[in-house]
Amino acid sequence: SDVSEILDPAHLASTLRSLTSLTYRKKPHHCCSDCGKSFTSRSGFIMHQRSHTGEKPYCCSQCGKSFAASNAFKSHLRIHTGEKPYRCSQCGKSFAASNTFKSHLRMHTGEKPYPCLDCGKSFANTGILSIHQRVHTGEKPYSCNQCGKSFARSGELTTHLVTHTGEKPYVCLCGKSFALSGHLNRHQRTHTGEKPYSCDQCGKSFAQSVHLNSHQRTHTGEKPYSCEHCGKSFSQSGSLNSHQRTHTGEKPYVCFCGKSFAHLGPMKKHTRKHDNIHTR
Repeated sequence: SDVSEILDPAHLASTLRSLTSLTYRKKPHHCCSDCGKSFTSRSGFIMHQRSHTGEKPYCCSQCGKSFAASNAFKSHLRIHTGEKPYRCSQCGKSFAASNTFKSHLRMHTGEKPYPCLDCGKSFANTGILSIHQRVHTGEKPYSCNQCGKSFARSGELTTHLVTHTGEKPYVCLCGKSFALSGHLNRHQRTHTGEKPYSCDQCGKSFAQSVHLNSHQRTHTGEKPYSCEHCGKSFSQSGSLNSHQRTHTGEKPYVCFCGKSFAHLGPMKKHTRKHDNIHTR
């Protein structure tokens, strides 16, 4: 019977081992003396300690870059070998790292499991969430060593650095040059007409991801950019920058005649007056 089976000594011993194993696994055994965080496994504890010590024992013989975790090291090695073992069955695209592969899959599924605790907006991966949260915190961790200007995104800093060097090594077949490969790729879509970024609400497509993000706010009503002077919120960062000039008095658009303007539109209107004078 079911009762005799439950009371069977072998069955009880097996159940007890399972429960003991579960209890053992759940109970933290390793506590960090630096921050108090606890870990159930020794390997996880050792890995965590490296965040305090800065130890990176895994060193790439190709480029000398070091890593704290063996899986990050193995993923990095694929940059040199070109190996991309993770292949998407939906579109055929391949990836070197499992985390980027998982993040990519969410483009197809639409899954966004990481919500922002400040505004409720959800994201496909923790990296994008971290970048988004800087909208709320105002954090700008990437600083230019030339002029000290700070940025919220590493890509923004990379773009800015080119203003100091002036270098534009990426050339389109039409002859136009660009400082960054991403900018060249974006420009080439003006020739191909490709619009790879689609809105899951209405199906509208865009050539640039930033334009898709901007468009999606017309559906959500989200206004993540707030003025630090008066609290007014905006859906676009450009609109916020333009608005803030009403507080700062900044007039960054300067005509060759010396007159300054807070916004580009009025300056263009003003310069037409010069054009009309010259054509008379």
